[in-house]
Amino acid sequence: MATVTFKNDIVCHMAGNEVNVGDTAPVVTVVNCDPMLQDEQIGGEGKVQLVIAVPSLDTGVCDAETRRFNQEAAALDGVEVITVSMDLPFAAARWCGAAGIENIKVCSDFRNKDFGNAYGVLLADGPLAGVLARVIFVIGKDGKVTYKQVVPEITQEPNYEEAIEAAKAAQ
Repeated sequence: MATVTFKNDIVCHMAGNEVNVGDTAPVVTVVNCDPMLQDEQIGGEGKVQLVIAVPSLDTGVCDAETRRFNQEAAALDGVEVITVSMDLPFAAARWCGAAGIENIKVCSDFRNKDFGNAYGVLLADGPLAGVLARVIFVIGKDGKVTYKQVVPEITQEPNYEEAIEAAKAAQ
């Protein structure tokens, strides 16, 4: 079982099926906040996806990360960018409106935790049990995972440049 840390001293285990580079990305459904409550598919063939898992949009790091990817996504032609959290779609929609999010899809895995379990990024224990770890996947047009970044300390931001370059390379 893979792990991440919280505030450098609490180990949190990730539950679910671990997905790695080269694996076929599981096809799962998450819930979009715009249009409200519309199902969105992660995985599958035919398009490049940059999938960003965050614990909650209502934290400073997740806020900064989602805003940064929203800004970077404007230059990623042909890449569908999706941020997934456990936030309810209603709260996510309010946050997106206040943050001016227009270039990415912001979705929730609240219904069945399908994404978290299928991709192995659901925190199973610790103070954040039940939310997603901070992980980034790039899924190529062939439906295979071409990039994975697990941020080892959940309170830190990811390597944006590496993730963006991986998404560009997958086009």
